[in-house]
Amino acid sequence: MDLCELTALELSEKLRFGEVSQHEAIKAALMRIDAAQPENNAFITVTDAPSLPAADLSASPLAGVPMAYKDNICTKGVKTSCASKILGSFKPPYDATVVERLSAAGAVSLGKLNMDEFAMGSTSETSFYGSVKNPWALDRVPGGSSGGAAAAVAAGEVWYAIASDTGGSIRQPAAYCGVTGMKPTYGTVSRYGLIAYASSLDQIGPLARSAADCAAVLDLIQGRDPRDGTSLDAPAGGLLASLTGDVRGLRVGLPSDCFGEGLNQEVRAAVLAAAGVLKARGARVEEFSLPIMEYVVPAYYIVAAAEASSNLSRFDGVKYGWRASDYEDLSDLYLKTRTEGFGSEVKRRILLGTFVLSAGYYDAYYKKALQVKALIKEAFDRAFETYDLLLTPVTPTTAPRLGESLSDPLQMYLSDIYTVPVNLAGLPGLSMPCGFDCQGLPIGAQLIGPALGDGIVLNAAHAFQLETSYHRQTPARKGGAGI
Repeated sequence: MDLCELTALELSEKLRFGEVSQHEAIKAALMRIDAAQPENNAFITVTDAPSLPAADLSASPLAGVPMAYKDNICTKGVKTSCASKILGSFKPPYDATVVERLSAAGAVSLGKLNMDEFAMGSTSETSFYGSVKNPWALDRVPGGSSGGAAAAVAAGEVWYAIASDTGGSIRQPAAYCGVTGMKPTYGTVSRYGLIAYASSLDQIGPLARSAADCAAVLDLIQGRDPRDGTSLDAPAGGLLASLTGDVRGLRVGLPSDCFGEGLNQEVRAAVLAAAGVLKARGARVEEFSLPIMEYVVPAYYIVAAAEASSNLSRFDGVKYGWRASDYEDLSDLYLKTRTEGFGSEVKRRILLGTFVLSAGYYDAYYKKALQVKALIKEAFDRAFETYDLLLTPVTPTTAPRLGESLSDPLQMYLSDIYTVPVNLAGLPGLSMPCGFDCQGLPIGAQLIGPALGDGIVLNAAHAFQLETSYHRQTPARKGGAGI
């Protein structure tokens, strides 16, 4: 039995019934990490095995299951670098709320996962610690910014991962790597302890094999947190228990604006086939127009860059983190630290954000982007007056080759066209594997729900996964069977 092929819930069941010990599960994961890390570079930090405590298996449905955190989520005493030189030695003195909650639920963390620097990127190639590679094809990107999380789950190194999603950073890598990833409704998961990129857009969520696994994780991490001012006082828990797979009568809208120019035909066919599976199970599926889509990318990159410029101003070489040497005065210290400490993509977005917030340009760019953001939210609200769910592609293509996006940043930004509106509107969105292209690369379909409609999204994905096995398929591994 290959433990790494199991879902998180399946492993949990074997742990509870004594069919597998925690030691065996951790050993299997660490062996996979040892084998995969030289190839995919999914981890920045791997936890020392002897220091891992035994979990109380009664603490939660996922107690004792090995997992890992994206490297922008604070873990007390464990390096949290955001994959950046400037935070290369930073060890937080506290745990993020999601870490506290999962630790109390018996989570076993195996370390910190590689990512695009400060979560700014769609390929996981901007990391100070080197590019992450897609386990399905090592010459392809895993997506970003949570590429390490998606690669680690796909490669069987962990059974689930906790990551962040600002404009698709969970869903896009999930699609490229053939796993399931969920961005919950904004405010349902505390952001306390998440090192911010764009605070009005950032949200923490899970990546795992299945929608059921994601539901189980969200049950543990959702809920009001007084330390996060954006945290919602909304009902939490019960997501896993509500997965019936019954979608009879569910109204599913297909935005025609997401299936036109620029969409790869194999991706289009696979996503429409996913719609057909839901229809066969009793859902009502129809096309409709969502013309606001043409404005989502420019609005997102103005708002996100503006907030990044503000959030990253704290990294100056004075209070914590890396500091440049051979400076003449305080201004020179700031200049050299930030010039040498940040990578090119981060500097590009800081400069863009500073520009749109500057005098004379604030009204022309940032204010208008906020107005468009409000219009996008209104457009989705109107759509959900008619439909219970929306179904779209996650990305226009399957995973590009390493280096292609870095040479064309605009193309990289446009790859987020189907995911960024979900963040702008604060809605729940999930990526689920729905097929493969002619090169054997995974394809993802995106389910979008209304605000606080996380359960509807997860149940529809669960229904799809009851009928298909795409989420069960894994890349070829050294010493193990592949697809």
